[in-house]
Amino acid sequence: MNRWALLEHKVYLDNSVDIHYDFLVEDKIDCLTWKFSEIPSLDKNSVQVTKQPNHRLVWLCRLEHELSGNRGLVRRVDHGKYINVSLKLDIHNLKLILDGHLLNGSFEVSGNIFRLIKKN
Repeated sequence: MNRWALLEHKVYLDNSVDIHYDFLVEDKIDCLTWKFSEIPSLDKNSVQVTKQPNHRLVWLCRLEHELSGNRGLVRRVDHGKYINVSLKLDIHNLKLILDGHLLNGSFEVSGNIFRLIKKN
């Protein structure tokens, strides 16, 4: 319980590659999921995010997986445990303490904005 993962999702188009990131937060039976185009940096600008449909728990454990239907390749780039310092897991207003290599510190979601604001 209280696991999270950051997945890099590469979608191969005709002459290019589209890369985005999926941030997953374990929530009992599945994962709350957000999509963003760049990885937030500590105390830097906020990152615009889009809420996605919840993902299955299996994505927290997969290191790399080719998606069916030519939907691309997914690779886990960071993961760990989180501490929820909000009252509940609210998709629109959430504050977590993350312990990852890339995402390490206080991670806040406010509406469609993510910020990584301080190290633990």
